[in-house]
Amino acid sequence: MSTTRPYSPGDRGPEPSGASGTSGGAAPAADAPDGGVATPIADPAPPPGPSGEAQARRLSFEDQSGVVPLARDFTRQALYDWGWLPAATADRRAAAEDVLLVVSELVTNACLHAEGPDLLTITCDRKVIRLEVTDRGTGQPSPRTPHRAGRPGGHGMFIVQRLCLDWGVLRTPDVAGKTVWAELGTPS
Repeated sequence: MSTTRPYSPGDRGPEPSGASGTSGGAAPAADAPDGGVATPIADPAPPPGPSGEAQARRLSFEDQSGVVPLARDFTRQALYDWGWLPAATADRRAAAEDVLLVVSELVTNACLHAEGPDLLTITCDRKVIRLEVTDRGTGQPSPRTPHRAGRPGGHGMFIVQRLCLDWGVLRTPDVAGKTVWAELGTPS
């Protein structure tokens, strides 16, 4: 698995402008201060249309606590809005659960190793769902080698590597932090 390539082997390149859509309303969050708002997110949208245009959601973690369950709930809602859930088959349910697990692992790693996450971006097109967690950390995530299944801890990136089509790290010159991304295939 690549940890430096910014896009999957098919090199889809950056999403078209506007695909990250933050124009919509906000999702209420129980963990938000004073019952406030936990996002900016895109308006709920149907799954990608015939043109294959990607749908995207963004969640800011600024001033939030309980970020792992917040990220899972946010992702679960996107999966409902995009038609992944409720799942009609066991395979579709497993695909959705894999996405939720990978989000949990990426956000948890940002909490444990990178001063916490700043932003979660989820993008879905007809073939791939891309998860991105941006943080201010300087470390380089990698699966523990050798992987020791019987030992506690250190399994997060191993899980990401096993479940995803590809994953990696994006860094912007002269900007603190990084974005850890992972891509999973969409259910058939």
